[in-house]
Amino acid sequence: MSTVWTEVEAPSVAATAPRNDLKIERETHKLEKRLCREVGKAIVDFNMIEEGDKVMVCMSGGKDSYTLLDILIKMKARAPIHFDLVAVNLDQKQPGFPEHILPEYLASTGVPFHIENEDTYSIVKKLVPEGKTTCSLCSRLRRGILYRVADELGCTKIALGHHRDDILQTLLLNMFFGGKMKSMPPKLVSDDGKHVVIRPLAYVAEKDTARWSAHRDFPIIPCNLCGSQENLQRKQVGEMLREWEKKFPGRVENMFTALQNVVPSHLLDGDLYDFKNARATGIASEDGDKAFDKEEFAAPSPSLPGVQVVQLS
Repeated sequence: MSTVWTEVEAPSVAATAPRNDLKIERETHKLEKRLCREVGKAIVDFNMIEEGDKVMVCMSGGKDSYTLLDILIKMKARAPIHFDLVAVNLDQKQPGFPEHILPEYLASTGVPFHIENEDTYSIVKKLVPEGKTTCSLCSRLRRGILYRVADELGCTKIALGHHRDDILQTLLLNMFFGGKMKSMPPKLVSDDGKHVVIRPLAYVAEKDTARWSAHRDFPIIPCNLCGSQENLQRKQVGEMLREWEKKFPGRVENMFTALQNVVPSHLLDGDLYDFKNARATGIASEDGDKAFDKEEFAAPSPSLPGVQVVQLS
């Protein structure tokens, strides 16, 4: 099944196009294949979508949710199983929100869609003091409404547009400000046990959703309608990750890989590993103390700027 999910072919390159157009088309073709491959791999790795699922794709009007819907439409046409999509947008009645854009776009896709109208903007403005961050309360209200809508529409999965960079930003935010090793899971069950939330873009880099959005010319709705909040900690962490990727290519990818290679016996969480009852058994164990072993890090490419190879002994 994974082969069919992941090996999705994009349209072939037209041989008659001018050379520059051919180059652009080749790059676009590669981008589409990569997006489909990474989304397909995430779906298979975490069993996100199953036979007969009805997937509610949450649409905010940003580049990521547009990309999510666009790629899922392509996957649906080629998947080895049958599943349905329904696109849902929550109109929170923010002043200046262009409420015509998403219905017009969604109608052009042929995907069933639903616009839910709820004035959460007034609630947030009433409860959050001027100048304070509104995102947390807004997110909680939005989540509750979307769960209700999923029930009403008979959806079995709720798909969100968070990508790889969102997952890493959340990890660092929790480490820096929350004192936790916690990120965004690719798949989770809601607190009430009634809903399964999936993030099919979990393996996708933000730069790829940005490139795909520009290529497809999606009608982007700005995310600052509730008021510009330039000093958000998430924004700052995102900028830090982008700077790292620019200065030290591969670092961000390694961080993401680390989330999939956790060694509980070499952390400090007693709930994940029973340190108190650790005893010498005389039997070799993979959890054994490797603190004095030579670290086996992949050597960085000599061509990468600003990277030094440090030999640990």
